[in-house]
Amino acid sequence: MENEKPNRVRYTASNITQNKKRFYSLSVPMEVLSKCCYATPREEDPIEGFQRVLDKKRAMQIAHYIDEEGGTIPSAVILSAQEVADVEVIGKGRTIEFTINPKSFLIIDGQHRVYGFSLAKSTLRIPVIIYTGLTKKEEAILFIDVNSKQKSVPTELLLDIKRMAEREGSVEQILRDIFDTFDESSDSILLGKLSPREKSKNKISRVTFNG
Repeated sequence: MENEKPNRVRYTASNITQNKKRFYSLSVPMEVLSKCCYATPREEDPIEGFQRVLDKKRAMQIAHYIDEEGGTIPSAVILSAQEVADVEVIGKGRTIEFTINPKSFLIIDGQHRVYGFSLAKSTLRIPVIIYTGLTKKEEAILFIDVNSKQKSVPTELLLDIKRMAEREGSVEQILRDIFDTFDESSDSILLGKLSPREKSKNKISRVTFNG
């Protein structure tokens, strides 16, 4: 929602506290978000930077996913409010107001999503988490925690459920059928030696089998 003050906007937000750390959950229009956040790649700023270098190809893939495939990305972009944002919590903590400035928010997690969304033609609102009052040390710790505590889903599992999502290519379908035949047939020379959903010691995974 726009504000009467120049370059100020306000949005409904949820006030959340975890282990004495407070942050706000809200959604922000992409056209606003793209104007008020930034990232600091380590390569460009070895003193205070901690982000990876932006991969423009990956960002374009996100834009294509949104525009051409009708995709959605519900995971929130994590931001740290900077002093120039002049964040204010209004009312009973249900509304957050800030200044639109290119340096208002440091991106802790989600720089490729932000850039990808900005390239998309679709009009979107983006889920956002905003931390306030973090020091540079706390921002770096949060970046480490976000990127080290999360564990990606094994490629083997993703490959195994592609049929359910109806996203298998023709070659993948053939390889799946062959793999399953070897895995399930009682007279298979590979019986007991295959692992369809995860990596397993001394077994051939679906990813390895597909080559």
